[in-house]
Amino acid sequence: MARIEVAPSARDDLAHLITFLKLPRTTRTRVKARIRPLSAAPEAGTALTGRWQGFRYVLGPWDWMVIVYAYDPGEDQVNVVTIQDVRTGNAATGHR
Repeated sequence: MARIEVAPSARDDLAHLITFLKLPRTTRTRVKARIRPLSAAPEAGTALTGRWQGFRYVLGPWDWMVIVYAYDPGEDQVNVVTIQDVRTGNAATGHR
């Protein structure tokens, strides 16, 4: 089972989205539920290309939210690096 680490930048991204979009109080719990399965299947997310080569993403609790991570097989660790709103146009992926 891979260990999951959430970078401070991803925590900040989520805090910003919660405040800016007035997301529900359950948002953090919902995000945790979306990333928890990565411990058993760390390469389950969709691989990104271009400047995000080497990263993967899973959808968050809403289809506009992407949770971007990298898997380090040597450390058996999933590193969540950012949580983004794909509707902004400058997100890691244009997936909607």
